Amino acid sequence: AQLPQEIGRRVRHIVTENQRVLDTVQTLREHGPRAIGDLLLASHASMRDDFEISVPELDTAVEAAMSAGAIGARMTGGGFGGAAIALVEHARVQTVMDAAATAFAASGFAAPTVFTVVPSAGAGRDA
Repeated sequence: AQLPQEIGRRVRHIVTENQRVLDTVQTLREHGPRAIGDLLLASHASMRDDFEISVPELDTAVEAAMSAGAIGARMTGGGFGGAAIALVEHARVQTVMDAAATAFAASGFAAPTVFTVVPSAGAGRDA
């Protein structure tokens, strides 16, 4: 309550984002990736509203992905541009990609660069 409003929102983002990371790790372990959608969305909303580092293109990408059936989506990177990620069932990948392209065109944005990735094992030691 003693902080200026803007700084208070920034602090709230950092504190709640740290908790979301812990909650995401636990949820992944207990329920798997299909259960983290709401955490991804909450993260994006916090970056957009509290930290104020999103841009209209990223918000459009997240909204388009969700409207096309993504499990969850959020911006990633340093903010003020960058990229959005979407967790998508394999059968919906093309639908989500098409929705993003359509939404960007409708908003007058340049066509997004979209690519798919698959999960893999993390870094490890070879020896």
